[in-house]
Amino acid sequence: MLALLVIGFVIWKLLIAPRSLREADAHPAPQIQLATLHGPQFTLAKHHGRIVFLDFWATWCEPCRLSMPMVERFARKHPEVDVIPVDVGEPRGLVAQYAGQHGIDHVALDNKSLAAAWFGVIGFPTMVVVDRKGLVRATWPGFNPAVELNMANAAAQLR
Repeated sequence: MLALLVIGFVIWKLLIAPRSLREADAHPAPQIQLATLHGPQFTLAKHHGRIVFLDFWATWCEPCRLSMPMVERFARKHPEVDVIPVDVGEPRGLVAQYAGQHGIDHVALDNKSLAAAWFGVIGFPTMVVVDRKGLVRATWPGFNPAVELNMANAAAQLR
């Protein structure tokens, strides 16, 4: 019985919960502005009209290291959505070195952890899904080996 409960929880966590994008549960995304490693400042409001995935992470986070290649692969395959890796609480130099070594693009820097707090991030990695209207439609905390599938499903539902 315990094994069935565990299997049921895993299925819910990986496949069902991330698909819950009910508009009734949506709320306005905080209007954040963050420095980036390269290029102009990231301003969430400038992405209005596009689906945005904010991937909160840190270089010391082992589950983030496992998740990041999948998230980056999704970003490269789906230019119709914006995937923004948001490093939380670390110095620019450390993040730049890590991003360069691991091929991570479009990194935003939340060096004071304010954006993470505004989005209710309590652990890493955490993916926040923002729809075209600027509403937070889902928050997926923790490592998810099906993150690419969940991102694809969310993008398809929110089109």
